[in-house]
Amino acid sequence: MAEGVRRSQRDYTLTFKLAVVDQVEKGEMSYKEAQARYGIQGRSTVLVWLRKHGRQDWSQGASIRTSRSISVSEPDLPLTPEQRIKELEKQLELASQKAQFFEAVVDVLKNDYGVSIGKKASRQVLTQRQVQGLSVSRACQFMGISRQAYYQRNRVADRRSHQDRQIAQFVRQVRMRQPRLGTRKLHFLLQGQAAPGLRVGRDRLFRILAEHRLLVLPRRAYHKTTHSFHRFYRHPNLLKPGPQQVQPHAPERVWVADITYLPSQSGPLYLSLVTDAYSRKIVGHHVHAGLHAESVARAFSLALRQRRTRHALVHHSDRGAQYCSAHYQRLHAQHGVTCSMTDGYDCYQNALAERVNGILKNELLMHTPADLTQARRMVREAVDIYNQERPHQALKYKTPDAVHRAF
Repeated sequence: MAEGVRRSQRDYTLTFKLAVVDQVEKGEMSYKEAQARYGIQGRSTVLVWLRKHGRQDWSQGASIRTSRSISVSEPDLPLTPEQRIKELEKQLELASQKAQFFEAVVDVLKNDYGVSIGKKASRQVLTQRQVQGLSVSRACQFMGISRQAYYQRNRVADRRSHQDRQIAQFVRQVRMRQPRLGTRKLHFLLQGQAAPGLRVGRDRLFRILAEHRLLVLPRRAYHKTTHSFHRFYRHPNLLKPGPQQVQPHAPERVWVADITYLPSQSGPLYLSLVTDAYSRKIVGHHVHAGLHAESVARAFSLALRQRRTRHALVHHSDRGAQYCSAHYQRLHAQHGVTCSMTDGYDCYQNALAERVNGILKNELLMHTPADLTQARRMVREAVDIYNQERPHQALKYKTPDAVHRAF
């Protein structure tokens, strides 16, 4: 993302704003540090977010003052020449043992573990002047290299460091809207940038993200939303491998549906999703407070209203009571949709719907909404980003909306 581009409040999603507010209030960084880290424009933009969404009182701004203490030590008594000589001899013996010890450690790392620590570590010691009176020539003599090789390494390291910072800044800009976008998808986005300095290999990108603490850590949680012990009829699984298996060859041939738990500060919420099995596009969604069939069916109704073709359509879901209910099955009959359901309790029989649930919750919905209204707004923004901006690996890094519109 190019630097110097002006951004408005619309460019920052509500999820991103709440995440920044949460980091500042937890003390992980100040609001000015958050502004500099994420490239947020405007002097008081983060402060406005804190006053609007924060749980603390930010009406007077924020100031952190640290107390300073000065320790006063008594002067040492002067030593006699003999005492001074003995002290220097002990210091020399200790320094010699310390040097021999670290030389042995370096040799073991090089010979037994294949670790090369000379370049980066020696440069850091010299640039920070950690050893008083040590010249570059003497340090090069210790390392067994020439001064020319040392300065050449520094120039190469400076270029790589500048490139690493550019890449890290690009990743932060992308993650403003997609907070948990994976490294491989970031690598694909980097290859499409006009600046050649942003094009690096996949393994180096992993290293850069690790150094800047930008790797995404997995999160696991489980909340049961399926009730399969009911009196309604359970339809057969039409997507199960076999001679009668239905496979989507174009959009709007097979839809998969599922319900997922969505925590909020006001109580439990639920998200119903309907996804096209071919294009991976979310064609219908609805956030609701209960597990009533009418609430779950609203996502399916929205998807049917936006349907562009009239080809034979299969709706696949688990065997939950909402999907087997008379209200939901009535929608199937009215629109000529064939119903398909999992034939057991294996979540892998509806793996695509489960995967879309995980993407929304683990990558895009990073902050817990306050209530139902805020949750619906956050989910709407997340669905738009998923459909229109997030590259999908199964679609050869195209977006679901682009694949859906291609037919």
